[in-house]
Amino acid sequence: MEKIIIAAVAENGVIGKDGELPWHIPEDMEHFRELTTGNPVLMGRKTFESLPDSVKPLSDRTNIVLTRSGVEADVYEAESIDEGYRIAEDHGDGKVFIIGGAGVYEQTIEEADKMVLTEIKEDYDGDTYFPDFEKEKWLEERREDHEKFSFVTYTRKVA
Repeated sequence: MEKIIIAAVAENGVIGKDGELPWHIPEDMEHFRELTTGNPVLMGRKTFESLPDSVKPLSDRTNIVLTRSGVEADVYEAESIDEGYRIAEDHGDGKVFIIGGAGVYEQTIEEADKMVLTEIKEDYDGDTYFPDFEKEKWLEERREDHEKFSFVTYTRKVA
């Protein structure tokens, strides 16, 4: 199964502040929706809870929430990353999108096959950061530049 991390990341590594995105980029939301629709999405409980009620759970996607305490929603609950991957295998088409938060990214970045990052060309104040990763282990496969951000797809280099 292909494991794909998807995130929007400011130049200084910020991905969130107070449980929310510190920016509003409609093109990023549309890009996220286009890529993830029809696929399983794996997220932590805090990320799930931070979603606006109007989009929770994310429609047309198998929502898998990592939690030990449960959530009150019609989603699949997993107590571990591996259990989340098993659920994704059973309900997907060979790929899973890992959508956050920081702890989930940290736990999955070493085994991810791909990263689809919206690289925001500005620093933001925040309290949640994307994990550092060794760029030399990744190949930039695709880049779509915009004025204030770029959509960048990285593929893990085969050793």
